[in-house]
Amino acid sequence: MKIGYTLIIALIFLFFSCSHKDNGSVDFEINEIENNLTTAIQIEGESPSKYNLSDRMIHYNVPGVSIAVIKGGKIHWAKGYGVVSTINSKEVVVNENTLFQAGSISKPLAALSVLKLFEEGLLDLDTDINTYLDGWKIPDNQFTKDNKVTLKQLLSHTSGLTGHGFPGYKRNQSLPNLIQVLNGQGNTAAIILDTIPGSIWRYSGGGYTLMEKIVEDVSGLSFEQIMYKKVLQPIGMTNSTFQQPLPIGLESLASAAYNRKGEIIDGFWHNYPEKAAAGLWTTPSELAKYCIEIQQILAGKENRFLSKETIELMLTKGLNNWGLGPSLRWDADSLIFQHGGKNEGFTTEMIAFANRGDGVIIMTNADNGRPLINEILYSISAYYGWGIKEPELIASYESDLDHLKSLIGKYKYNEEGGSVPDVNGELVVEVILENRKLKMIDSNGYLNSVLSQTGELTFIAMDGGEEIVFVKNEKPKSYSFLYYDFFQFDKIE
Repeated sequence: MKIGYTLIIALIFLFFSCSHKDNGSVDFEINEIENNLTTAIQIEGESPSKYNLSDRMIHYNVPGVSIAVIKGGKIHWAKGYGVVSTINSKEVVVNENTLFQAGSISKPLAALSVLKLFEEGLLDLDTDINTYLDGWKIPDNQFTKDNKVTLKQLLSHTSGLTGHGFPGYKRNQSLPNLIQVLNGQGNTAAIILDTIPGSIWRYSGGGYTLMEKIVEDVSGLSFEQIMYKKVLQPIGMTNSTFQQPLPIGLESLASAAYNRKGEIIDGFWHNYPEKAAAGLWTTPSELAKYCIEIQQILAGKENRFLSKETIELMLTKGLNNWGLGPSLRWDADSLIFQHGGKNEGFTTEMIAFANRGDGVIIMTNADNGRPLINEILYSISAYYGWGIKEPELIASYESDLDHLKSLIGKYKYNEEGGSVPDVNGELVVEVILENRKLKMIDSNGYLNSVLSQTGELTFIAMDGGEEIVFVKNEKPKSYSFLYYDFFQFDKIE
């Protein structure tokens, strides 16, 4: 189902909630942020274009957005934009309580279950995890001869286990259990150990799925039960859940998931038996409670969910600047813990300062949410002076108009780089000339952007920063272009 963008414009600023004392002042802040979005790429010597959030939602085919901003250790403001879904031609708007799938932001929350059981003496972070597993073990092989997999490695993506991510299952499909997922009897390959534990950093949703099984085996509870009892409830995230499928009673609060065309995916959303890796349903305000809890523990507040020593361990940088759950950036007073998320039809981001009481969480119900999230972050970061996200400034380059005209036309993906999700049949991108700049038009929602020229045949997408390289073929006026130096599109008209 295609979303009604005209109605989105009318409703986009209608429903919101704010947590603050001076409503007028914060409303001014929100208005400034909403009207100062900018693209990922800016040109030296040119004034950057500023955009309105509602316009950019339409531009990127993002039906719904929810934002929460943390300042001074409290939720400063929270607001929803756009629509949740269209059911029987009735548009339901996003508000502060709309549930989104967090995607991989599930991981840093799930990691807290291990840290809680560690503090309770039920788990050790440096012990061979086979000690805890029941019904499934990591086989002894050449890689485990001198080094065993530990929970610390699972949480920091250094275990050597495979399995980057999971596509989920349509709602009418039965879900495999954890052992079936680990054995490759679901819709993904088996999780295996193919390198020495602790030797490299490699993102592993498979490692978090194995961690989920350990927590269940040790606690004797389902993962959603242990997460609610030991993590979500103590933090105050009582409107969040790791239950998969989502309980029927919560479905009315949940957003549908949308593909890159702005269409609701089949079944409204996917289900994820890999709960620790991708199974959390939540809101930005609920995730803000997690961020604030971490900040308060580090600030020395007593009677918190975990000890300061455990949180400091969680936020200690390992390989690739990764902690025990979140990714880490900067140091000391400016230390940031963060994580992004991507499930089918959902894109999310969470960024928080560990020692400064500031942060932001943005959740979208769209596959194409990442460039919009970045533009929102540029605006928020600039307004509050956080420095967490800044556009890339590039030198201008301009060739003659006839050369640019020779590049316009329709280009078809030759599929040598593999199939593309959400595309049935040919993937064709049209290149046009508009205001002396090339512009790509793609009805599938992948390559819609104005291109900034960086060389005679090299360009960069202003929206997302993707590199586009044109290649001249043997035939006169015949070109191809490479997207990300890998996906080749050949000119057909």
